[in-house]
Amino acid sequence: MKDYYHTFHIPVMGIGHSVDTPVRVAPLGITSVISLVDDILLEKIRKYYCEKYGLPYVKLSREEEDGRAKRITAYLETVREIVGIKMEDIRRQPFFEANDKGKYFDLLPEESSMKRQYNTLLKMKAGPERNALAMDLTRRMQPGSIDVNIMVKLDCINPDNDGNVRSDEFSDAKSALRGYAKSGLRSSIVFSAGINQSLFKYMTGFRDFYRDETGEIKKKIILKVSDFRSALIQGRFLAKKGLEVYEFRIESGLNCGGHAFPCNGNLLPCHLRDFKEKRELLTTELHPLIKKYYKNMGWRYPESALNSRPLITVQGGIGTHGEVRRLREDFCMDLTGWASPFLLVPEATCVDVSTRKLLKHAGDEDLYLSDISPLGIPFNNVRKTGSEIWTRNMAAKGKPGSQCPKCFLISNTEFTKTPICLASRQYQKRKLEEIKNMEVSGGEKERLCRKVVEKTCICDHLGNGALIALGIAKEKGAPQLICPGPNIAWFNKICTLKEMVDHIYGRGPALVSSERPHMFAKEIVMYVDYFEKQVTRCTYTPKEISTLQAFKNNLEEGMDFCLRIAQKQPYQGENLASIPPCVERQRTRLKSIYADFEKKVDLDDFAKSSILAAPGAITN
Repeated sequence: MKDYYHTFHIPVMGIGHSVDTPVRVAPLGITSVISLVDDILLEKIRKYYCEKYGLPYVKLSREEEDGRAKRITAYLETVREIVGIKMEDIRRQPFFEANDKGKYFDLLPEESSMKRQYNTLLKMKAGPERNALAMDLTRRMQPGSIDVNIMVKLDCINPDNDGNVRSDEFSDAKSALRGYAKSGLRSSIVFSAGINQSLFKYMTGFRDFYRDETGEIKKKIILKVSDFRSALIQGRFLAKKGLEVYEFRIESGLNCGGHAFPCNGNLLPCHLRDFKEKRELLTTELHPLIKKYYKNMGWRYPESALNSRPLITVQGGIGTHGEVRRLREDFCMDLTGWASPFLLVPEATCVDVSTRKLLKHAGDEDLYLSDISPLGIPFNNVRKTGSEIWTRNMAAKGKPGSQCPKCFLISNTEFTKTPICLASRQYQKRKLEEIKNMEVSGGEKERLCRKVVEKTCICDHLGNGALIALGIAKEKGAPQLICPGPNIAWFNKICTLKEMVDHIYGRGPALVSSERPHMFAKEIVMYVDYFEKQVTRCTYTPKEISTLQAFKNNLEEGMDFCLRIAQKQPYQGENLASIPPCVERQRTRLKSIYADFEKKVDLDDFAKSSILAAPGAITN
């Protein structure tokens, strides 16, 4: 089970907005996640914090050999040292005073044994017994985990300083993994955005990912997954190499922040049901493989680990304590993740003032699933960011695209032998010239051009808000991008850490209106929206048609399941009543979209043909 006290964590938020969240909240016992995409950003922020805390700093330049890994290690070591300093300072503080020590215990969930004992301490009279309890509580205080995140598909290999091709170990993902592995952190690494077998194999070279003689794993593995099948496949691949998954972190495919990975119409509640019913397979199928690997390596598998079970957690669109109870009590989730709401908590996240104000006032109409990512993956976005304004202005001036200062998302070889980014000026100018010479209508040219210039330098712009917030960069020259989930529309005030944590635990004033639709209802709307978009893009190949059929059927089945959930007694603050009318509206809408789709293809004749492709996930 988990080795920290809170029942929620703060997931990764873009590249920069949770970059120093552990410095802010780990000394108060809260776990959070740092993105390892941008080592250049990490180096700038390391310099800032070394100066702030009087720590030694030696610059690690971009020309440094194995510089990416070294910069990541250095940043994580700096964060670890600062959290340790702040934690010890809090431990030394006295009880019975208004300080961070009291705040540490006030933030704990009510069911925590530490919290109950703390409340007992506050009622005790001065004396040896109270002193003993105070010492014991102080001894047991521990920081939240300083976790990290790698998007496993961001794994390009840049040439060395002389332009020579490097070996595979210097790929972006492996360098990031190596940087984390060489740090002194005892924490977890989150792998997101799919499977990278080469990266997972590379992990076997670091002993910290395996159990030691006491049964502890210094560096734990968390897999962010969308469905049970993916969890089992990835878990099995790792288990054959003796690597245990500490936590399977389920995320809604659409109702989330950042890049969205929509599945084939299966809603989150259906995935949660699968995990609840099949979670034992994640132990019975994987443990024998793990123990076999240890045996083959000549290692002893510790007896203390024989009964260990992976955590199953969920995140994406959670907005009330009632929804937390539904997830934990009905679906047996061990923990929940809360990301976007914390963007309105200055104590927790690194967001510039202008962007935080934009989020505070953002409504449903301002939050949308965009096509701005050079990866070609849907990207949750908010309108009127500094990045959007800058990108449009540059295109209007005849200077579309970015200079691509970091090259993290390079992948396209349409015009060059060496991969370049779709958001780069180099690519966009050549693509626009190609479109200009096409023999198509003016309207079609305009549409194609808009599609090109909307691609944005997200790997640079996502970090600018943090640099502005810390005073490292000026807002005028640093376009800011942020990628909240649609859930942020219902959080409309800048609040304290205590206010947000009390909201999560259902012990303070609610931070959202009682009219906020249930998270399951919101996801239904988003999936019908996505289905409509896919139908408009369909070119009516056999695979597309069968995929859309499966999507529609899965979505209808998910709606039926949500209606069954809605018949249950709601938990306090849970708007189950919003689900039935939502299902009614969206089912009607879905049928209408599908009817238009049917008019363009003879599905009866198509179903009889032998070329029907197996249903699969929709991709952009």
